[in-house]
Amino acid sequence: MNSLPENWNHHQSFNNQKMKSHLKTKLRSAVFFALMCITAYPQMPSKEIDELAHYALETFGIAGASIGIVKDGKVIHLKGYGVKSVNTKVPVTGATPFAIASLGKAFTTTALAILVEEGKISWDDNVIKHIPEFKMYDPYVTENFTIKDLLTHRSGLGMGVGDLMGYPSGSDFTIVDVLGSFQHFEPQSPFRTKFDYDNLLYWVAGEVIARVTHSSWERFVEKSIFKPLQLENTYSRLDNIKDLDQVATPHLRESNGIRTIDHFRENVNGAAGGIFSSAKDMCEWMLLHLNKGKYGQNLEKQLFSPESQYEMWKIHTVMDASKDPRYNSHFLGYGLGWFVSDVRGQLSLVHTGGGPGIMTKIWLLPELDLGIIILTNTSESGGAFFSSVSKTIVDSYLGLDSKNWIEVYNKRFQQRQQQGDLFTSEVWKVIETNTNVQLSLDDYIGIYKDRWFGKIEIYINNGQLWFKSYRSPKLVGPMYHYKANTFAIKWEDRDLQADAFASFFLDEEGLATEIRMKGISPNMDFSYDFQDLLLIRTKD
Repeated sequence: MNSLPENWNHHQSFNNQKMKSHLKTKLRSAVFFALMCITAYPQMPSKEIDELAHYALETFGIAGASIGIVKDGKVIHLKGYGVKSVNTKVPVTGATPFAIASLGKAFTTTALAILVEEGKISWDDNVIKHIPEFKMYDPYVTENFTIKDLLTHRSGLGMGVGDLMGYPSGSDFTIVDVLGSFQHFEPQSPFRTKFDYDNLLYWVAGEVIARVTHSSWERFVEKSIFKPLQLENTYSRLDNIKDLDQVATPHLRESNGIRTIDHFRENVNGAAGGIFSSAKDMCEWMLLHLNKGKYGQNLEKQLFSPESQYEMWKIHTVMDASKDPRYNSHFLGYGLGWFVSDVRGQLSLVHTGGGPGIMTKIWLLPELDLGIIILTNTSESGGAFFSSVSKTIVDSYLGLDSKNWIEVYNKRFQQRQQQGDLFTSEVWKVIETNTNVQLSLDDYIGIYKDRWFGKIEIYINNGQLWFKSYRSPKLVGPMYHYKANTFAIKWEDRDLQADAFASFFLDEEGLATEIRMKGISPNMDFSYDFQDLLLIRTKD
């Protein structure tokens, strides 16, 4: 699930530390040597992976990470790097649980595959067969929407639509609200024609599992997947973890340092990204898929069939491959919980995950019998970490000439951050110059309602406009005049990293009648889908 916050309680600068500077120089030399030697090895030895990971950890300011690699049916590398928390300094190990976010989508599709093989559902079952109250934006789409459609990001709705029901955490939305929300969204493309990533429909898939099994998504994946594979450090939800000290704490990385934040808590179900797991357990998960559903010491057991594996790894939604000469990729699409492509003639299965304070990646190359799992507990720069490290490792197996991916991704990351920071700083500079602008604040105050998000209130607090959501209590904060009838909302909870514009539309008397919103920063997580709100003034 992509990419979700709570309270910062610590700050630690990475600047002005001589020992770290010395270490960075030493690591740079070692990593550059390792990168130069890649073509001399059929694979990167663990020592070089260690040096690569430490250097990337330092370069991107990551608190902690865990890396697992499986090859030819065996775990050949499993190790933790950095710390679980910058507060406690307890080291990460290969058994440390992390929030894996959207890597959990493949657990949901695997759970459904098990039910298909048990004859309890079909991939092509209409959703309304199992959830009669499910309703989309169009009667035809409602009647023909299948279980497979829930999993393939081709609904016709926009990216991240409705995610505000789960982001930030702490809202009171339930699966009942989710099932009733789709009829209110505006489609952005014809049904089944375009890829637009979503989370809500995976929540619905989790509800299908609950209805069919008369249980819950959580209990079913625990019984049908975690238990058979003996995943000892894998949990379907945060509340099932008795000792949170064993879990990697999420962190936010900013220009002036790094801080811990609270764990994100799912409020609907975990089918889109609520699982916590360790690199050790995820190695077992990768081996299961590389072995086409077989597991056990001698692969004597079967969790799902090769036919189900084929269905999960088959492209159902076509995407633009944007052919990269380095990897000579010809196709790209989404299967069932996996991005499917080719790299240098090898089938490639990838998924990434992002949440508040965590970034994760899984990468399978079945024809090389290779799998890589990378878990980090730092958002923003975590994506640059897992991209550069995973590509360096995969390149070694593909026999490609060395490329300093850390430098490439660090440059991209810095540019992206600078562009985002420049834009937002310009917005607040404009606001600072608006001190003499006179506004009639009473024209804006009142109750506004969106059909799926519910009520919000605009009110005056100490002479200033404030925004408050009734159903998502973390969305509260002061509003600052920007331009015309547009205000910038600065959320009280600074962990959100999702400040937003609110534009008022006025009637002929100058009274606000509706509000449209959008995020301020171009780097804001797409799950803050303020643009999907249409807030209409009401009398209640």
